[in-house]
Amino acid sequence: MTDPGAGSLPGMLEAAAAERGSSVALIHNETETTFTELLGRARQLATLCGEATREEESIAVIGDNHVDWVASYYGIPASGRRLCFLNHRLAPAELEVQLERARVGLVIGSASELRRLPASRAQLTFGEPLGFSTMPLSEAAEIDGAWLLFTSGTTGRPKGALLSSATVLAACASSNDARPIGADEVFAFPFPLCHVAGYNVVRHHVEGRPVVLLDRFDALELIAAIERHQVTSVSLASTMLTGFLDAIDQTSSLDAVRSLRTIAYGAAPMPAALLRRTDATLEVDLTQGYGMTELSGNAVFLDAADHRRGLDKDPSVLTAAGRPGPGVAIRVVSSDDGSEVDPGAVGEVTVSGPQVMLGYLDDEAATASTIVDGWLRTGDLGRIRSDGLLEIVDRLKDMIITGGENVASLEVEDAIGSCCPELAMLAVVGVPDERWGQNVCCCATLAPGGSMHLDELARRLNGQLASYKIPRHLVIMDELPLTASGKVAKGELRQLLADSPSLLGPRRGSTPPT
Repeated sequence: MTDPGAGSLPGMLEAAAAERGSSVALIHNETETTFTELLGRARQLATLCGEATREEESIAVIGDNHVDWVASYYGIPASGRRLCFLNHRLAPAELEVQLERARVGLVIGSASELRRLPASRAQLTFGEPLGFSTMPLSEAAEIDGAWLLFTSGTTGRPKGALLSSATVLAACASSNDARPIGADEVFAFPFPLCHVAGYNVVRHHVEGRPVVLLDRFDALELIAAIERHQVTSVSLASTMLTGFLDAIDQTSSLDAVRSLRTIAYGAAPMPAALLRRTDATLEVDLTQGYGMTELSGNAVFLDAADHRRGLDKDPSVLTAAGRPGPGVAIRVVSSDDGSEVDPGAVGEVTVSGPQVMLGYLDDEAATASTIVDGWLRTGDLGRIRSDGLLEIVDRLKDMIITGGENVASLEVEDAIGSCCPELAMLAVVGVPDERWGQNVCCCATLAPGGSMHLDELARRLNGQLASYKIPRHLVIMDELPLTASGKVAKGELRQLLADSPSLLGPRRGSTPPT
């Protein structure tokens, strides 16, 4: 194991290359990259970024998963610049806002994604040849907030979470203790590297183990990769796991995935029926991680033993998030005054530990309201059960999670309000979906003489919002339930839709937009 405690992300890669340089660090499109080769590419990027940008500028990366994405994890912080993670599923207008706020001076990415961005900034295409560099990453002066990831937040303006090498490596240490990595581990990573889930790549590198990097999630490609590289563990969201099991059944490829020992999941709760199907189909351990961008990854874990207990004896265990990892503390507090609630009572979940983010970019007010006396307010409502497990009850924030992607309802509401004057009052909520976890639903009343259809709503929002944020349901109502202060009572609205699902009408599309 490479000791992450003494250094930084760049320093960790230097140490890993020194200890096991000829070992494979990444496998991508059948090409193996050793730790020495990954270090060489990270050094090249560090040199280029330092020479091509000013100290106050950030470097953004965008595109499908690629070796250069991973090299940027280590090399860009070593250049004294921030690495700004861009989600390629966002619309150009959304990306431009983030590029401006992050003061990006250079964008690295796939050619197709770079063409979507204004040419006013310097660009570098994935895989482009660069000059040889011997820049020692471990000696570079890393900026505070080496990683910058924009979150969906609770307002229409995404916040930029600043993570340091220390917070990311602390998340790795916590996860590695809760989810030990075997000496022969081969990990497959199908999530986008632009998500904080990418810390899982780092944590396997800390342990000197290879990562099989998929361009994007594709069930058949994952099955082929597992068989070809004898993958032992994989992380999946519920939508991915459903597709994976479906593909195994449809192609009779169970023997191809026999090397799998562990399936980890997160991003959204996993339906108990899906966990039972997985258990019946595959002889693997199941583990869950609860976390968020502001925690640099996962901080609370439901381990394999808990899952076995839940599947065999106590189904209620499967609804829990788990226990805090080493170095992590959790408290459940009143969302009003921050005082700790009684044991078993519901309140806001707060987390303390070395993996808590540094704060939000250029937003002292948001930072101060989110990190209070060292405790991160997660915005999730939960309780500590009598068995010590944390259970998430609901989201204090009006956040929708669809296919593992976070959608802030207010952001969608603002976009609809700006382009749909036919709607007098509106509210965006999440409605349950068996496959995708939740779908985005817009409930609205019509202005006098107005009319609106779901396809027209989607057409107007196209290009303003990422496709997964565009509502898949439109419910026109005579009136929306209101609170005493005149705000839409979203809890009542969700309950109404749950009690009368026929109100949802047809769903836009049979598969989630990409």
